[in-house]
Amino acid sequence: MRRNGWLIGAGAVLVAVGAVWTLQGLGLLGGSVMTGVTLWAVIGPVVGVAGLVLIALGVRGRARR
Repeated sequence: MRRNGWLIGAGAVLVAVGAVWTLQGLGLLGGSVMTGVTLWAVIGPVVGVAGLVLIALGVRGRARR
């Protein structure tokens, strides 16, 4: 059960980080050297999707038990 909770927590962090990086890359969230750099607008959603996969694996593991 601990493993599933860890996956969900790590996934949530990745989703949040991905959202911040996306907003910074799009220039909607300022205050960083990443602001307005298109690379972060691409990396952000990839990290966010990885986080959603971790969350899905964690929830799926809980449902099995």
